[in-house]
Formats: sequence, structure tokens, C-alpha cells
Amino acid sequence: MSTEENKMLVRRFYQEIDAGNLDAMDELVAEDYKDHSPPPFPGIAPGREGLKQVFQLFWDATPGTHTVEDQVAEGDKVVTRLTAQGVHEGDLPGIPATGNSLTMTATVIHRIENGKLAEKWSDKDLLGFLQQLEVIPTPGGGPES
Repeated sequence: MSTEENKMLVRRFYQEIDAGNLDAMDELVAEDYKDHSPPPFPGIAPGREGLKQVFQLFWDATPGTHTVEDQVAEGDKVVTRLTAQGVHEGDLPGIPATGNSLTMTATVIHRIENGKLAEKWSDKDLLGFLQQLEVIPTPGGGPES
């Protein structure tokens, strides 16, 4: 696949997640998918099935959207800078629903193999995310800075 096709694959991945279409993961993601920075939730399966579990968990608890801000591709890797937005409507493991609006920025690297997402590395604003979930205090005392 070309770098442009790889970028389109990653954009489609986020579009399908935003649409709640986790069945599309079977087409877009390798069965032995490796997430090098998974969320710290217990009981998540490895591979594509684990990815589907994580996205279902977040879809149920924090429905929202992803906005691709920038993308760069070289070889079999695509780097995406994105903003995720949603509302904390349901419980996350150990975190009761707050009803708060959420915004999180991330930089994600996907490696593509045989036309599917095979690996992922990501850096997310977890501190800001946990502050919005009211797990960690925000300077100034409120859920939003």
C-alpha cells in the first residue's frame, strides 16, 4: 500500500470507531494486533479482540468523536495527531460516570502490514483526561482548568 492509502486506512479506522461500527475492526485490524500503550484495564484480551473490547468500553462510557489534526506517513507507519471529544456518560473501570465533557489530545503511530493495522504506539494527555474524569484534582479546584 502507498503512504496515502495507509493514511486513508487510519482515517477510516477512526471514522468507523466514531460511528460505533466495531465490526469494521475485522476488516481494518490484524488479528494479532499489538497495542504498545494499552489502557490499564483488567481482563482485556490480546490482539484485535482486545482492541474491540477497549473501544466498546469507551463507546459505552464516553461516546464521542475523533478529529484528525495532522497525519504524516513514511513506509509502513502513519503518525496521527488527533483530538478526541466525548461525554463521560457511563462508568469506566473504577471511575463512575461524571457527565463531564471530555477532550483529549493524542499522537498515535500505527504500523500497517498486509493492508491492516498491525501495531500501535500512542502518547495521550492522560493527566488532563484523568482531571476531566475527576480522578485527579485540577489546579484551581474544578474539573476544567
